[in-house]
Amino acid sequence: MRKNLTTTLIALSAAAALGLTGCGASTSNATGTAAATSTQAAHDSVMIADAWVKASTQKDGMSALFGVVTNHTGAERTIVKASSDAAGMVQLHTTVTTAGGGTEMKEKEGGFPLAAGASVTLEPGADHVMLMGLKRDLEAGDTVDVTLTLDDGTEVKVSAPVKAFSGAQESYAPTGDSSTGESSHAGH
Repeated sequence: MRKNLTTTLIALSAAAALGLTGCGASTSNATGTAAATSTQAAHDSVMIADAWVKASTQKDGMSALFGVVTNHTGAERTIVKASSDAAGMVQLHTTVTTAGGGTEMKEKEGGFPLAAGASVTLEPGADHVMLMGLKRDLEAGDTVDVTLTLDDGTEVKVSAPVKAFSGAQESYAPTGDSSTGESSHAGH
């Protein structure tokens, strides 16, 4: 009887341990690989999924970080700045429609707000993290480290794979007069 009770207690302890392990959330970290994290940690952080950087050359001088940033905290947060050792300057950018009906890429004043539990999608032709003054060529298959800084000082670090992408041919050289409806910056 005592042996059966001990065996039952061991079995229950093992089942409970397995059950607790199952409470952890499986999330995708910035590099896209599965990582087991606790449910609490996933719900107390801001995370970026499906992150990638557009392949570009140092001569072209520009690229951008894209992905989906989700606020798993219970408070509103704002991405206020970004940095990367791959670029001389990093800015939060958006694309807006000009009075003439064209589009213009410009720095996003005030950053990217993230309501509690909400996501913001960083994508070509919309909000994105602009990498300017590239310090090296960014070739498909490379990885670029970017740090997003939130309004509370929290840093969200991401190692994003570089992917070839034929769209978003950004350029700061004016391609037309925005008052005529032509694009002031190419590619968006």
